[in-house]
Amino acid sequence: MYKLVKRRRNRRIKKKIFKRNGGLLLEQQLHTDDSAMERTRIFAENELAKASDQFSEDRILGRGGQGTVYKGMLTDGKIVAIKKSMKVDESQLEPFINEVVILSQVNHRNVVKLLGCCLETEVPLLVYEFIPNGTLSSLIHNHIDDEFPFTWNFRLRIAGEIAGALAYLHSAISIPIYHRDIKSSNILLDEKYTAKISDFGTSRSIGADKTHLTTLVKGTFGYLDPEYFQSSQFTEKSDVYSFGVVLVELLTRKKPISFSESEEDGHLNLATRFLTMMDENRLDSILDRQLLDESMEEEVMAVAKLAQRCLDSNGKNRPTMKEVAIELENIQRAPNGSTIQSPIHSHMFREPEFVSFANTNPSWTTENDTISFAADADPLLDYRI
Repeated sequence: MYKLVKRRRNRRIKKKIFKRNGGLLLEQQLHTDDSAMERTRIFAENELAKASDQFSEDRILGRGGQGTVYKGMLTDGKIVAIKKSMKVDESQLEPFINEVVILSQVNHRNVVKLLGCCLETEVPLLVYEFIPNGTLSSLIHNHIDDEFPFTWNFRLRIAGEIAGALAYLHSAISIPIYHRDIKSSNILLDEKYTAKISDFGTSRSIGADKTHLTTLVKGTFGYLDPEYFQSSQFTEKSDVYSFGVVLVELLTRKKPISFSESEEDGHLNLATRFLTMMDENRLDSILDRQLLDESMEEEVMAVAKLAQRCLDSNGKNRPTMKEVAIELENIQRAPNGSTIQSPIHSHMFREPEFVSFANTNPSWTTENDTISFAADADPLLDYRI
């Protein structure tokens, strides 16, 4: 009798939590989109607890400021990543549901798939496809080339995959999505080292008739669009700027923020240093030495010039992600760079105007390397490997 009463009580509590966490709203919104309903499951708590061995410490893939990611195996044998969020404020629940609905509508091979969620627990649980090879950031900055050759062709392919996914989010779906936190640590690599964009916690959808979002400034040191920082208006070109920084990481294998005393201008952010080197026609002084040995000078210069345009201080002068994706595809297809235009000397570019965060003292708060003026950032996957 006691066990029966306890089970009934637990069911009532779970229903209450499910309703509080927006479960009814989520079900209603998913039912309006049959394809989204098919792609997004609502999991039971006991199913995910069993999948992760009761959220065992041994199953932890990584921890971040917003939660913990566990490796799990569902009853059908499918390996998944389960994100257990930190305590969610009730005022953030509806945006959370909207984010789940947005991700359920995204279907691209280079975007991490959201498989479903669980809303009957104290904090929502999100379930994603499992991505086994960590982050692009780890590969760029911590990788030993003997294990996996970090060749130019590989870098170019990765850049093209990221650009294609962002072009899809910006212009190929009915309601455009701005990612708002593009960085190499938010690019995951699957078993074939295919790039997958993750962490849509701060992403926003935007009406087709709008060109920007006016928001509290949030982003990551080294990747943040200076124009957005100054105006609080986030546009599709803000994602382009962040992608430009990732391109420079691929070219240089240097971190976006460095305080190295051993390097010239080591106290500046990477974008600032790169633009300076391009302006002074000294690209080779910042490039990864390996690229100088691969005899791909024309292709490397073409990508460097593309990165320079992505990092233009005036967002209107930056290319769209669709244009970036097309240009990278053309570079990949060009046999030995034969169809690539000759390198343009630095004096033909406008002198870049940029903001260096190294010498500013803004009143933001920091957690890890992320800056924000509000607490609505919620990284979905934050592997620390």
